[in-house]
Amino acid sequence: MRGKTMEIGEKLRNLRIQKDLTQEELGERTDLSKGYISQLERDLSSPSMETFFDILEVLGVTPAEFFKQKTGDQKIVYKEDDTTFYSDEEHGYHIKWLIPESNENEMEPILLTLDKKGQYKQFTPSLSETFIYVLEGKVALQFGETLYEAAKGESMYYEASKPHRLQNQAAGTSKVLIVATESYL
Repeated sequence: MRGKTMEIGEKLRNLRIQKDLTQEELGERTDLSKGYISQLERDLSSPSMETFFDILEVLGVTPAEFFKQKTGDQKIVYKEDDTTFYSDEEHGYHIKWLIPESNENEMEPILLTLDKKGQYKQFTPSLSETFIYVLEGKVALQFGETLYEAAKGESMYYEASKPHRLQNQAAGTSKVLIVATESYL
């Protein structure tokens, strides 16, 4: 149990620093002493739920966000074996998810290969943002009524505010790296 307690103090300290607050300023905004804030950050004291929620409110995070944030051991390097694949022969595209469970993260990176005349599925408008980098070939993005094209070495970035679809424009295969927020895929 000690490991979890230590994470809470460290996370509170990191959030306070990110908000550019001193221990004294955080204490003033939560009616707590600088010494008590210091004790919390060093895991020498445990706050009541009410006090903890007051601190989180001042730091601008919800309890759910606080506990969802990763600390300590996180996987940073992903090997080829970690990736998963999906192929849709009918529409001529192949997806390689570069990070397992990336749909639980804020960003979801994939490698998308489009066969000749291949097209990725139609997406409805959403709040997601999407970055596409063309590794080989040439692709077109149907974004609402407008068609945008990008060739090898070029990129696209857009907010998914209109219906959109990516399709191959090359005589052969095209390959793109896509990084999207929310659930693009």
